[in-house]
Amino acid sequence: MASLLVHNAHVLALDAADREWPRADIVIDAGEIKALGPDAGAAWPGRFERVIDGAGMLAIPGLINAHFHSPGNLMKGCLPGLPLELFMLYEVPPLAKDGDAGRLAYVRTMLGALEMLRRGITAVHDDAYHVPLATRESIDAILQAYADAGMRASVAIDQPNVVEYEKYPFLAELLPPAERRAMEHAPRQTSAELLELYAHLMARWHGAADGRLAAAVSCSAPQRVTQDYFAGLSALSRRHDLPFNVHILETKLQRVLGEVKYGKSLVRHVHELGFLDERMLVIHAIWVDDEDIALLARAGCTVAHNPVCNLRLGSGVMPFRRLRSAGVPVCLGTDEMNSDDTANLWHAAKTAALLQSVATPEYQDWPRAPELLEALTRGGARALRRADRLGQLAPGFRADLALLDLDTHAFTPLNDVRRQLVFCEDGSSVRTTIVQGRVVYEHGRVATVDEKALRAEARALMEGYREQLARAEREAQRLAPYYREMYLRAAARDVGFTRWLISHNRRLE
Repeated sequence: MASLLVHNAHVLALDAADREWPRADIVIDAGEIKALGPDAGAAWPGRFERVIDGAGMLAIPGLINAHFHSPGNLMKGCLPGLPLELFMLYEVPPLAKDGDAGRLAYVRTMLGALEMLRRGITAVHDDAYHVPLATRESIDAILQAYADAGMRASVAIDQPNVVEYEKYPFLAELLPPAERRAMEHAPRQTSAELLELYAHLMARWHGAADGRLAAAVSCSAPQRVTQDYFAGLSALSRRHDLPFNVHILETKLQRVLGEVKYGKSLVRHVHELGFLDERMLVIHAIWVDDEDIALLARAGCTVAHNPVCNLRLGSGVMPFRRLRSAGVPVCLGTDEMNSDDTANLWHAAKTAALLQSVATPEYQDWPRAPELLEALTRGGARALRRADRLGQLAPGFRADLALLDLDTHAFTPLNDVRRQLVFCEDGSSVRTTIVQGRVVYEHGRVATVDEKALRAEARALMEGYREQLARAEREAQRLAPYYREMYLRAAARDVGFTRWLISHNRRLE
């Protein structure tokens, strides 16, 4: 890897000490930051293969998109606002028979990677689902796209393996017998088959591309997998120190499910199974109560907050301050492009800040800019189990960084750089993105791929993919009345608190 000097930039380290230099150098060699500070370049004994003039630029750590589903990348703008349980009929059709691996999976993954690199997002935690079944081909296509794009990626296999109606309360009794039988005969994989795919993921991709690529594990959600598979994933996570993705209490219906199916909160259920630990990335954590929060804190879990997705699906408002005050680290994600409709983590940060201001009148509890910048960087690094190497600008850390032009509307005039990063910036000021010491985006283009050709190919592939989406839509419309009835029952149930801005503990008309 080439040695590189970023010279004379305004540097915001976003480390624990929150160090800042109006003018400083960043010395990069072998993909790592070797020195940082005023005149660090002049003191470096080696020769630089490239020098980037950082005058007028702000250097920050690359952002980390801590929760993402790349298989939704072709569905931006496809769906109206729907509750999660109805939305998933389109996202992961329960009766799907056709796969979407190969070139389609590669191109759609690449599209998301390029959008993120353009916005200074250097790493992504991709909780990749597969419709209808996970395969080596689909796994390889996703990882190869990140390898070719030059992005850092941690990728899991998000694949439920129980019958569809077992994931929900009330649904089995609401469905006609013919629909239940169809769900029982839909393709699904055994625990052994899925764990064999994880063996492939680990053997081929974990640590590949000079360490940029890594494996993670995912059960999707505790109610979506068999207990033996859940246990196998937990053991795999512990054995290899891998992040463990688990969607927990994203919606009120999931709160009701815990009461109906397990007689307890899903957080307590996972805790009593012995799987709640510091490797677990708890995704969403909206309908958690104080006992849940205490359990998450004691276990050392990190929570992935996806505020734009939560608004799009009407899931509710995550209790940001309660989690933070209890000591639960928070990171930020964009979820997927059929629920966020972009991969713009800057929008997620601003939304996270503003959303809390209508959740509580106690303004001292509203998120502050430094907290959100931490969630965008060090919080994401913790979620990736890489807090010792990612998420800040410091010697010994990987050289993942972004350079932003300070001569833009977002920073003119420059009053408070941290607040302006959160509330003014939207990614359009990013001029250079560096991943592991390699310049992957500059001069308005991603250097690793022909973006125009890729977009053209995506449009061509979409023509065939639309047929698959149309079949899913027909099935969704047939099933929707039963899912709506299930949703309304759960919405009307009193669970003792609410995460909506108004209470809906009554029958909706």
